[in-house]
Amino acid sequence: MPSLTRAEAADRAATIEVESYEIDLDLTDPAGSFLSRTVVRFAATPGGSTFADLEPAELISVTLNGARVDPAGLADKRLPLTGLAAANELVVEARMRFANDAEGLHRYVDPGDKRTYLYANLFLDGARKVFACFDQPDLKAPYTLRVTAAPEWEVAANGRVASAGDGRWEFAPTAPLATYFVSLLAGPYHVVRDEHGDVPLAVYGRQSLGAHLDEQAPELFEITKQCLDRYAEIFEIPYPFGHYQQAFVPEFNAGAMENPGLVTFRDEFIFQSAVTDSERQMRAAVIAHEMAHMWFGDLVTMSWWDDLWLNESFAEHMGYRITAEATRFTSAWTSFAVARKSWGLRADQLPSTHPVAPARVDDTELALLNFDGISYAKGACVLKQLVAFLGDDVFFAGVNEHFAAHQFGNATLADLLGTLTKVSGRDLTGWAEAWLRTAEVNTLRTEVTLAEDGTYAEVAVVQTAHEKYPVLRPHRIGMGVFDHRADATVTRRRLIEVDIPAGAARTVLPELTGTPAADLLLLNDGDLAFAKIRLDDASLAAVPMLLPLLGDSLARAVIWGAVIDAARDAERPVAELVTLVMAALPMETEVVVIEDVLAMTRRLADRYSTPETRPAALELMAQACDRLLTVAEPAGSRQLAAARMLIASTVDTGRIRGWLNDEGVPEGLAVDAEVRWYILYRLVKLGAATEAEIEAEFARDRTATGERFAMRCRAALPTPEAKAAAWRRIVDPGTSARMAEAAALGFWQPEQAALTDAYVARYFTEMPELFKERGGSGAELIGTALYPSLAVAESTRALAAGLLARPDVNATLRRTVIDQDDDMRKALLARR
Repeated sequence: MPSLTRAEAADRAATIEVESYEIDLDLTDPAGSFLSRTVVRFAATPGGSTFADLEPAELISVTLNGARVDPAGLADKRLPLTGLAAANELVVEARMRFANDAEGLHRYVDPGDKRTYLYANLFLDGARKVFACFDQPDLKAPYTLRVTAAPEWEVAANGRVASAGDGRWEFAPTAPLATYFVSLLAGPYHVVRDEHGDVPLAVYGRQSLGAHLDEQAPELFEITKQCLDRYAEIFEIPYPFGHYQQAFVPEFNAGAMENPGLVTFRDEFIFQSAVTDSERQMRAAVIAHEMAHMWFGDLVTMSWWDDLWLNESFAEHMGYRITAEATRFTSAWTSFAVARKSWGLRADQLPSTHPVAPARVDDTELALLNFDGISYAKGACVLKQLVAFLGDDVFFAGVNEHFAAHQFGNATLADLLGTLTKVSGRDLTGWAEAWLRTAEVNTLRTEVTLAEDGTYAEVAVVQTAHEKYPVLRPHRIGMGVFDHRADATVTRRRLIEVDIPAGAARTVLPELTGTPAADLLLLNDGDLAFAKIRLDDASLAAVPMLLPLLGDSLARAVIWGAVIDAARDAERPVAELVTLVMAALPMETEVVVIEDVLAMTRRLADRYSTPETRPAALELMAQACDRLLTVAEPAGSRQLAAARMLIASTVDTGRIRGWLNDEGVPEGLAVDAEVRWYILYRLVKLGAATEAEIEAEFARDRTATGERFAMRCRAALPTPEAKAAAWRRIVDPGTSARMAEAAALGFWQPEQAALTDAYVARYFTEMPELFKERGGSGAELIGTALYPSLAVAESTRALAAGLLARPDVNATLRRTVIDQDDDMRKALLARR
C-alpha cells in the first residue's frame, strides 16, 4: 500500500475536521478475528472528497450520511469518500485481524497457563488495523470506546470506565487524541490499583506475572508519584488525562508507548529474576519519559512527523532529568551519557543521518525511520545545550506558554521557537539552524602547548566537522582540570565553562595560560556537549592510572565514551580498549558504566578483532570480569553484571556448567532462571549443550521469557538442521515478530561461521520479501537482528551493494542495510 504522504495529509486536513469517533469492538472470539464498528463524525468542505484508512480482513458495510458506500471501493487500505456534506457521519462495520507483530490489536497466548491476552498498539499508522479512521497526527478528536469481551476479563482504555457489566464495557469520551494514541487492553490481566491525589493509578500484567507485579508495584507507584509531583512543579497545566494506568504487555516491539491514560510497556520491565540497579534505573527513566509525553506529544502533538523531535527529544531529555531530580536514581545522567548518548552519536555518523528536525518528511514510511538515536538521544543532548544557553527559568516559561497556546491541539517547530524567542528575547534562528536543521556530529579535541616551566603556554579546543556537513556549531561545555594527589586520589582543581561560538574552529582557554599543567584535562566535563570528544595525548596516556581513582561517575562515563568512540572509529586499536577494561573497569563502582562498557567492548571485539585475535580479547574480558567478581559485593549489582559478561566471554564450559549444579558459584550470586539461560546459551554456542537440555530448561521455566530464550538457544545450536529450522521460523510470517527476533539474535555466532556462510547471501535475497509480508517496526526488528554483521568480509559488502542497487527495495530495509554495511566498512578498516 502507499504510505500517507505529507501532501495528502495536508490536503485531507484542509478538507475535513474530525469531531468525534465512536468505536465498538467485539472481542468474544479472541482465537480468530474481531468485529469493529466505527462511527466518525466530521465536518468537511461541501462537495469535497477524501479517504478513510482501513485494513480489514472483511469489509462488511459502509454508509456515509445514511447512504450505502460500495465496500468494493476499498483499495490499498484506503476507502474513498466523495460528495461530502458540511456535516458528515461515516459508519463502517468490518471484521479485523489480530496482530502478531504488536501493530494493531495484538493477540498473545501465555506459554505457561495458555491464557489469551490482547492489547492495542496503533503507532505509527496502525489505527486502520482496528477501526476506520483518518490516520494522521493533526486530525485529533475525542474517542468513545465500547468493548464486548469475556465477562471475567479486565478491559482498560484511554478513558475512564463509564459502565461495565455482563461482558460489556463503555468508556467515557476522551480528550482530543491523535489516532495513534488510542489504546486498550483486554484479557485476564492481573491489576494493582492505587491513587495519587485525584489521579487514579493502576498497573497491569499477565496473571503469570502477578506475584512479581505485586512485589514491584510499590516501587512502580513510588516512581510514578514522584514523577507526577515533579512535573506538577515544572508545568503549569496539571496532568491532563484523568487516570494514569501503566500496562506491561507481552511481545511489545518498543520499550513503551505513551498512550494517554494507558501507557504500555514491554513486560520484560516486570522483572522475574535478579536485576542490577541500572536496570531498575532504566525502568524509572522509561516511566519518566512516557509521562513527559503526556505534555510533549499528547497534550500538544506535532502537526506532522517532521517535528517528531517535539515528542521524542523532549521526552528523552525530561525523562532522564526527572529521574535524576525526583527519584532515588540520582546518577541517571551518567546512565544517559554512557548508554543513550552513544546510541545518538553512532546514529548521527551513519549514512542515514538526518537533522534532529528535518525540513521535510515526505511520508509515514520515512517517518518511521526517524525513530532513532538522533530523534531521541541527540535531540535530548541538543535540549541540554538549549537549557544551558537560556537557563531553566526562561526555558520552562517558554514551554509553559507553548502548552497553554496549543493544548489538545497541534504545533510545529516554528511555534515553539517563536515562543522561546519571545520569552527569552534571543533570536534562536541561528541556533536552530545549526543544531536542529543540520546533520552529523562535530569532533572537539583538546590541543595543549606546554611552557618550559611545566605550565600551560596555551590550551585550546579545536572543532572539526564532517566534510559533507561542514557546520561548526556553538557549544557550551566544561573543561575539567584534574590532579593526581599524593594520597592516591584524583581531584578536580577547577571546572572552566567554555563557550565555543558558532563557526569557531579553534577556541583558546585563557584561564589556563600560565597555570601548572594538570595530570588530566577532561574536555566536556559535565557532559553538556553532543560531540565526539578526543583527549590530548598526555591526558589519554594518564587515563589507565587515573580513571579508577576519579570519584565523579559522570566524568568517568565521559572518558569511557571518548575511548570507546575512538576505537569504534578505528582511530585506536580495540586491543588498547580491552587492556583499559582489564586495568580500570574492576574498580568501577557505577554498575551502568560496567554494563555498557563491557557490552560495547564485547561488540567491538566480536566484529573488529580478527578470528585470530578475538579469543585473546575475550580472555582478557573474562579476566576483567573475574577480577570484578572478587571485589564486588555479594548479591550486588556489580557482581551480577560481572557474572553475566563472564558467562558470555569464557570458554571454560566446565566452570559455568558447574554453576548450573550449584558448584563453585560466587558467594551471593543467585543462579536464577535468567542466569541459567545465559549459561545454557553460552554452552550451546560453544557446542557444549544439546537441544534436549534446551527443552528441559524450557520445561523448568515455561514463561514468556523462557520461551524467547529457548528460541534463541535453538537458533544457536551448531548443527545444519538447527540453522535451517531457525531460518524457517524467522522468515515465516506466522511467527510473532518478537519470537522471530529471538531466533535471529541467536542465529549468527562467531564460532559458527562455517555453518552460516551459506545464509549470508540468503539474507540479501529473502529479506525484500519478508519486508513486503510484514512491514513496519516488526520487519525492522527482524531485519536488523538477522543482518549478517559477524560475516565481516568484502563479499558481504558486495552482496549489500547488490541489494541496494535494486529500485524496489523497501525504504526501511534499504536504511537497515546501508547502516549495517557502514558498520562493516569500519570493522574491515579496524581489522586492517
